[in-house]
Amino acid sequence: MVFNVRDSKLTIRENYPHEVEVIEHIWIPMKDGIRLSAKIWLPKDAYDQPVPAVLEYLPYRKNDFTAIRDSIRHPYFAGHGYASIRVDIRGTGDSEGILYDEYLPQEQEDAIEILNWLEQQTWCTGNVGMIGKSWGGFNGLQVAKHQPKQLKAVISLCSTDDRYADDVHYMGGNILASDMLWWSSTMFAYNARPQDPSVVGDSWFEQWLERLEKTPPYVETWLTHQHRTDYWKQGSVNESYESMTVPVFAVGGWADGYTNAIFRILEHFTGPKKGLIGPWVHEYPEVAIPGPSIGFLQKCVRWWDHWLKGVDTGMMDEPMLTAWLQESVEPAVHYEERPGKWVFEDSWNHNSTNTKHLSLTKSGHLTRENTQEAPIALTSVQQHGLYSGVWCPFGQPGDMPSDQRMENGLSTTFTTDILTKPMSLLGLPSVDVRFSCTKPDALLAARLCDVAPDGSSTLISFGMLNLNHVNDHEHPVALEPAKEYQVNLQLNAIGITIPKGHRLQLSLAPTYWPHAWPSKEEAVVTIHTGKGTQLHLPVRSEALIKPMVTGLLISLKQLLYYLKKFFEKNHAIVVLITTS
Repeated sequence: MVFNVRDSKLTIRENYPHEVEVIEHIWIPMKDGIRLSAKIWLPKDAYDQPVPAVLEYLPYRKNDFTAIRDSIRHPYFAGHGYASIRVDIRGTGDSEGILYDEYLPQEQEDAIEILNWLEQQTWCTGNVGMIGKSWGGFNGLQVAKHQPKQLKAVISLCSTDDRYADDVHYMGGNILASDMLWWSSTMFAYNARPQDPSVVGDSWFEQWLERLEKTPPYVETWLTHQHRTDYWKQGSVNESYESMTVPVFAVGGWADGYTNAIFRILEHFTGPKKGLIGPWVHEYPEVAIPGPSIGFLQKCVRWWDHWLKGVDTGMMDEPMLTAWLQESVEPAVHYEERPGKWVFEDSWNHNSTNTKHLSLTKSGHLTRENTQEAPIALTSVQQHGLYSGVWCPFGQPGDMPSDQRMENGLSTTFTTDILTKPMSLLGLPSVDVRFSCTKPDALLAARLCDVAPDGSSTLISFGMLNLNHVNDHEHPVALEPAKEYQVNLQLNAIGITIPKGHRLQLSLAPTYWPHAWPSKEEAVVTIHTGKGTQLHLPVRSEALIKPMVTGLLISLKQLLYYLKKFFEKNHAIVVLITTS
């Protein structure tokens, strides 16, 4: 796991409206006697004029692993009038205790105690926001579910509302072989490092030994919960959407493994919400690739100013969803940029797009016409999936899927006619499949590809389903040989325009290594075309398209907000706006 901080000094300003003081270390006491280690960036005038606080709450060791990125982002918030706090979670970094697993109730209880502690500080107004990417995006949502009075807003990046179905452990009920083990091993290695003696003193050695002895390998627990038990429901905020009343700004990227939840958040959270999706990997948008990057910290300050200070920044007047609609590109294992344009939606639900339904034919076509029933035994080759890229890209060379022609030859494909006009897709595609199987255990993987006139094939979405979860993820069943079943397989969210002259291709297979752990026995999965077997595409028609901006995203109210901010400090500002 890596963090991108390249060119940060060039892209993030360092002269701020408020002079910043850094408190390198402070202990935050918990009611059971454990102390959490925190670092604080504070406006120097906060002692006389208290400010709201922004909390980032992570297990990633603030004194070394995240030190560089923390030194870039937290001073920015402090320089704009916020006490910015970075806390090591219990049992990680320099904090005391043991981290027994991810997202435990103890972690959430500690967070609420941190909020109470912040409210009591003389330099804090008592209004607090939480921000975080990945783990910090998860726990921001989890704490918001408790509705603590101090928590006024959350910025959640690269996160999920469903720990079982949409995280690093399982996908569609399949063991996520490519990521579950490395992630568990990574966290185990992080927690094998000692605390900083300059922070904890002479007790560091004893605490280190205790941490080594008591920190478990998390993968053992994850593998004992292979379906959606109460273990996974805890910390999954989709269990009670009605509790999600705290304002949430959900952010992600098309190249990341954590994008699907943004659409569910916008549809189901009951409180104020905004969504932002760029072309990015698992990284902050101001430094992420593929580009274009954006001035994300400015957007964060606008969000905080609105919810923590009561300033009308115009942000809540803007569309609910801002998304980068990507253009078609040649397949490559690395992209520095993804061409496209920004598009907007004032609201979102599953009816926000015109769903296009395509039937599968025995001859391998995708068509809008009704098709006759016919059995098709899917090609089964265990190597299928080797060119799929990584599940959660961080932007390293080789992260992205390569040309899918080899993969297509190891699966059963269904292809549209050549498109006579562009087709824009925005949302969550899925495929309904009627199937039968020769074994009691099997899986189904689906890939959606953009096929260019030269035959090159770019992966634009994929999904997997453990077919034993034919009813749901809580109650798996053994399949009866030859019996026909009906399932819906959800594919990952997409935002792309397929150009005229290209074709869309759906590929199905009962294997997808290394993403999916193989079935116990090789099974012949037969799909049945006709009624019950269709691909569903979230088509964004021209009639639904809002104004598109190819340069700086800015509204009149937002422009006035920035002008007021800058002229208050005797700065001049030049704004370049280009529209299509």
